[in-house]
Formats: sequence, C-alpha cells, structure tokens
Amino acid sequence: MTSLLKRPWIWSFVATAVVFITTVLFTGGASTLGLAQAALTFAAFSILVGLGQMLVITLGPGNIDLSVPANMTLAGTVALKVMNVDNGTILIGLLIAIAIGVAIGIGNYALIKLLRIPPIIATLSMSFIIQSTAIWTNRGLRIKPPAALADFTTTSTLGIPNVAIVALVLSLIVWFVLNKTVYGRWIAAIGQSIRAARMTGIPIDGTRLVTYVLCAVLAAICGYLLASFSGGAALNMGSEYLLMSIAVVVIGGTAVAGGNSNVPGIWGASLFMFLVVSMLNTYGFGAGIRLILTGLIIIAVIMLPSARPLDKR
Repeated sequence: MTSLLKRPWIWSFVATAVVFITTVLFTGGASTLGLAQAALTFAAFSILVGLGQMLVITLGPGNIDLSVPANMTLAGTVALKVMNVDNGTILIGLLIAIAIGVAIGIGNYALIKLLRIPPIIATLSMSFIIQSTAIWTNRGLRIKPPAALADFTTTSTLGIPNVAIVALVLSLIVWFVLNKTVYGRWIAAIGQSIRAARMTGIPIDGTRLVTYVLCAVLAAICGYLLASFSGGAALNMGSEYLLMSIAVVVIGGTAVAGGNSNVPGIWGASLFMFLVVSMLNTYGFGAGIRLILTGLIIIAVIMLPSARPLDKR
C-alpha cells in the first residue's frame, strides 16, 4: 500500500473517487450509472489530447503544443466534409484526419527547427494558420457526420462508451511505446538531459519530430471523434482542450520538467476534471465561482503528493 501511494498518478484517482462519491451521495445515488458513463465519455476526449501533450512535455522544459485546439477543429471539419454524410467514407475520413495531424506535426517541428523559435511560439503561430484554414474550409456550415459514425461515438459496448474504448486502446499503445520500445527510452533520455542524450548518439531531431507528429495525430483523431459525437464540427470545438490537455498531464503526475511520462495518470486526471465540473454544476455554483473552485481543487491535488514526508531510505 505504501509503495502504491508513492506513485504520482494514484492521487488523481483518489481525488476522482472522492468527487464521484460526493456527487453520488448528493444526488442520492439516482444517477450513479449515468454519471459514470458521462465521465468516461467526456474524459475520453481529454485523454486523447492529453496523451499527445504528455509525449511532447516528456521531451523536456519548453516543449508544448499549443496548436491542439485548431488541429482538432481542422481535422474534424475536413474529415466531415470529405465523408459528406456517407457511411462508406468513414475510413477515408479517419485517414484524412490522421494525414492532417501528420502535416501539422511536421509543420510544428519545421518551425521549431528551421526558424529556431521556442515551441510555445512555433505551435501558437501554427495554430493561427490552422484555424484560418479551418474557417476557410468550414465557411459557416455545420456538416453532419455519417449516421454509422455518429451512432458509434454516442453509444456503448457492454456498458462502456465506445469513445472510451478507443481512448483505452490508444492509451495502451502509447504506454507500450513509452515503456517497451527504443523510442520511449529516447524521449525519456532527451527529457532528462538533451546534452547527455546527444552524447550517447540518440537522434534528437528525429525523435522530437516523431513526438510532435504523434501529438498532432492524437489531437486530429480526437477532433474527428468529437465532431462526430457532437453532430458536426464547430469552429470553437477544440478551444476548451488547450488548457485541458496541459492540466491533465500535470495533475496526472507527468514531470513538467520532462523525462518522465505517466499514462495512467492521464485517465485519473481526465475523469477528475470532468467530475469536478459536474459536481460544481450539481451544487449550483455560478460560472465564476466554479472556475475559482476548480482551480483551487487542481492546486490541492497537485500539491498533495509533495506534502507527504520524503522517503529517507
């Protein structure tokens, strides 16, 4: 039990359990199943973008992708436009979304490498270009997703939301890549010390490029699913996921300084974030108070592990 409490991701799950139980008790248990399914559904989208942001942040200080919201919007908009409400083009739409993610990831790292500007500036600049492209592509229209895809994203299998199953599969893939492949060891090494990683012969630029591409692809897939789940792509549909993608990484126990990622923590943090907002809505707090309390709760969850006594062994 003691060793489990030392794991940074466990505190996001503890906080999630506390908020879930509190909300259920407040509602008399009437909405337990519905709340659980809603939490899994909406947390799935945060998990997808959080996984990508986690990979980038693992590369070390300064690495972050601020183009995530615009990426989601463009991928969702173009994919739905290409599918044109035709069930037979669902796979084509997914491939288009992935291709857009690859292009954005390459563009992000090209700005970082070729122009030698910080990632925060490069990805923010790219987000303006992407958002403008999305506006030009959308032209004020709200194209509906194919019926089969809409059904898939809004229904469940064995009581588990399908989008949560997709998030679980991709989480397992990311966990495997990080913990069982050479690439995973490379990004951890780069995050711990880029100078030492370069001296050991690790391909710094190639590894960073792949990481930014993976982050963009996960955001694009999220945009594809979110647009289908929402019944169409909206130009502001990714806006809330900018800070969310960073928050779930930090709350989930990934080292902000880089070199240490945490896939399970992304799940705990994403569920926690949804349940906090849900709980505060249930209690009838206004938007301003809700944001303040959400921020204070997040700070408490982040500070809790550091408040424990240090291990003297």
